[in-house]
Amino acid sequence: MLPPELAEAARRLFGVRLDAAAAYAELLATEGVVRGLIGPREAPRIWDRHLLNCAAVAELIPPRATVLDVGSGAGLPGLVLAIARPDLAVTLIEPLARRTVFLEEAVEALGLTDSVRVFRGRAEEAVGGSDAVPGEVVTARAVAPLDRLAGWCLPLTGVGGRLLALKGASAAEEIAEHAEAVHRLGGGRPVLHRCGEGVVDPPTTVVEIIRERSVGQAPRTLSRKSRSRRR
Repeated sequence: MLPPELAEAARRLFGVRLDAAAAYAELLATEGVVRGLIGPREAPRIWDRHLLNCAAVAELIPPRATVLDVGSGAGLPGLVLAIARPDLAVTLIEPLARRTVFLEEAVEALGLTDSVRVFRGRAEEAVGGSDAVPGEVVTARAVAPLDRLAGWCLPLTGVGGRLLALKGASAAEEIAEHAEAVHRLGGGRPVLHRCGEGVVDPPTTVVEIIRERSVGQAPRTLSRKSRSRRR
C-alpha cells in the first residue's frame, strides 16, 4: 500500500497514472519478491526507495523521447518512467531470462504494450541492425561504475544523446575518478543532478553524460519493431 506520507509525492510524479504505479508496486511486492527480483526487506520500501526514486528522473527526459533502459532487472527505472510518462517509447534491456519473463508479464498486465518493449540481451548485443534507431536517452540504475557504464551505454545513443545513470551518495567521487575514461569513450563532462527536490526526500542522484562524438563505428541500436522473446 502507498504510505500516507508519500501520497502527495506519488500524485505529483504519477498524476493520472497513479493506479498503474500502484499495480506495479503490488507486482514488485509479490511476484518480484517470490522470483528473487526484489529482496523481502525491500517490499515495505518499494514506494520511496524504488518507484518515487525512479519517477523523479523523468524531469530530465524531453517529451516523446526514445528511452533505452540498460540492465532493467525488475523494470527500474524503465517501467517506472513508462508509467509516469506515457509519451515515452521505452525499451527494457535485460540479459537474464527469468527477469525478461517478469518484465514481459508486467508490461502486459499494466497495459503498456504500445509503449514498452523488452529486449533480452546485454547492451552490446542491442547494437546493430540495418533498420535500427538510436535511443535519445539511455538509463541505468545500480548497474556498474561510470567508466564501464559509459562503454556499454554511449554506443546505444547517437551524438547529442544522453546517458542518465542513477547513482548513490558517492556519485561526485565517481565522476572525479572516471571523467577521463568517459571522455575517451566519447562522452562529455559528467554532470550531477538532484532530481525531485521538494518532492522526494532524499532527491534522486543522477549523473548525466552527453555523447559528444562517435568513437569507432557509428552506433545503431535495436529496431523499435523488434521485441525479443528468446529463452
